[in-house]
Amino acid sequence: MQIASTVLTLFLCLIGLNAKSQAIQKNNQVGKMQLVWSDEFNYTGLPDPTKWNYDVGGWGWGNNELQYYTKDSLGNARVQNGLLTIELKQQKMEDRKYSSARLVTKGKGDWIYGRIDVRAKLPKGLGTWPAIWMLGSTTPLKWPDDGEIDIMEHVGFNPGFIHATTHTKSFNHIIGNQKTDTIEVKDFDTQFHDYSVIWNKDSVTILLDNQAYYTYKNNGTGKAAWPFDGPMHLLLNIAFGGNWGGAKGVNDAVLPAKMEIDYVRVYQLK
Repeated sequence: MQIASTVLTLFLCLIGLNAKSQAIQKNNQVGKMQLVWSDEFNYTGLPDPTKWNYDVGGWGWGNNELQYYTKDSLGNARVQNGLLTIELKQQKMEDRKYSSARLVTKGKGDWIYGRIDVRAKLPKGLGTWPAIWMLGSTTPLKWPDDGEIDIMEHVGFNPGFIHATTHTKSFNHIIGNQKTDTIEVKDFDTQFHDYSVIWNKDSVTILLDNQAYYTYKNNGTGKAAWPFDGPMHLLLNIAFGGNWGGAKGVNDAVLPAKMEIDYVRVYQLK
């Protein structure tokens, strides 16, 4: 029993040291940068209109999604008690049975390189498809030529597996060769986690709680493989159904479904 107790104590110490090491590593990384944009959600009401725009409509968004994205609706996007809540609901909007929100920073937050941290708790349930991601800030956007970085995607039929992906003209899901990886997060729906990206001229790295698990490198062949040298913006949303989110069906009983966000912080080198 004494040996078992000693082993357990050593194990717990190692866990503590690892957590401390990760915290020091993050502080060192952020210490070389300055905070250039953030929303701490320390207010009440609609998301701050100086920081967030909305994508609006129910046309399927290129993925045959089932929801209608609303604008300025407290039922779908609201800030209270220090959190941003994006809520997917069973609510008829035009010809759609469901409503949700898709918040974007384009025109109010566009960056070239840096680190973005989004602390969030995710929804669960068949058909839900929350995402924290980035697109090129070109107008009009040409996808996938202008680039997409998926910092976090989660599909309800595969609970606990968080997906990180980059899409480019050379590598994307339409042609079946997207660059991607996953990490398991068993308490994705009960605990907050930090979903992050570190992006520079050489690589895009995706992290979970400061643990890097996916890196896409600039291979030097040009924009078709590396479109990430121009301004990009952040998107936060919950879709329902669609080509991927609804690949195994949807379940109305899981609604309403919520993604809660504690903060969004953007850092760039000093």
